[in-house]
Amino acid sequence: MARYTGPVCKLCRREGEKLFLKGERCFTPKCAFERRSYAPGEHGRAGQGRAGDRVSDYGRQLRAKQRARRVYGVLERQFRRYFSVAIKTRGLTGLNLLQTLELRLDNVIYRMGFAENRTQARQMVSHGHFVVNEHKTDIPSMLLKPGDKIVVREGSRSKSFFKELPDFAETRNCALWLDRDIKGLSGRVLRLPERAEIDGTLNEQLIVEYYSR
Repeated sequence: MARYTGPVCKLCRREGEKLFLKGERCFTPKCAFERRSYAPGEHGRAGQGRAGDRVSDYGRQLRAKQRARRVYGVLERQFRRYFSVAIKTRGLTGLNLLQTLELRLDNVIYRMGFAENRTQARQMVSHGHFVVNEHKTDIPSMLLKPGDKIVVREGSRSKSFFKELPDFAETRNCALWLDRDIKGLSGRVLRLPERAEIDGTLNEQLIVEYYSR
């Protein structure tokens, strides 16, 4: 299972904006982006304030693609595979791509409010704490579909984290295209997410242009 293991705050600095990859910490003064908002590397500070004046079309397309990858925690090979599926699916390629990313199991758990961020959701799935349609799974990239049901495994409910999970989930919103039962520690995919229900800062058109060069 390939994943990025480097410092995630560096990814936010490279994109020039917060990607909220550390959850609640990103809203506190401890956030590294608050202290160093310039790009990482020895030339990061020197290029601050003038690099954006000369960004090419390719540069904007690349940044849009990289931003989406980093938000969902997907590496390049898998992201390209998602795009290949999206382009073969009926409808708008960009929307198909974003819907595919949203239907990843780790993202669905995060969207239900059962995890502080996608990294935590990915770890919970990898450790086998969830059951999908009565089958235990440890694959964060598993793609769900409308009607699929996700439940915290019975053997995991005695752990302190999951005992406190209902109180934590109460403080977080659940996406409208999902249904959740906080007391039952379960949820269901009701339908595909609409574009307005997906991160508005993602630019799927630039991603399509990048892969269509």
